[in-house]
Amino acid sequence: EVQLVASGGGLVQPGGSLRLSCAASGFAFSINTMDWVRQAPGKGLEWVSSVSSGGYRTTYASSVKGRFTASRDNAKNTLHLQMNSLKPEDTAVYYCEYNGVRGQGTQVTVSS
Repeated sequence: EVQLVASGGGLVQPGGSLRLSCAASGFAFSINTMDWVRQAPGKGLEWVSSVSSGGYRTTYASSVKGRFTASRDNAKNTLHLQMNSLKPEDTAVYYCEYNGVRGQGTQVTVSS
């Protein structure tokens, strides 16, 4: 069974930083591309970033490019998202996603 558990969210002021993590299990994590997606209150799901299987290739939504950095630790089956220069519009529940499966998300709230 695929399990994806995101953590590391919280309340942060505009301009602040957070580092999210996602623990994955139940599938061959190290050979699969992983995604970060988010859902803001009252809005649809938004793709944020993709990380290739080896972690060497990352892509980002234009809304977060230059501020967010995605990475992975295949030895620990863990995905990370370093978020800097956070803005109120980054407020959302963040999920990691594999093959259309999203697990437990983590709430990020950016507010003064």
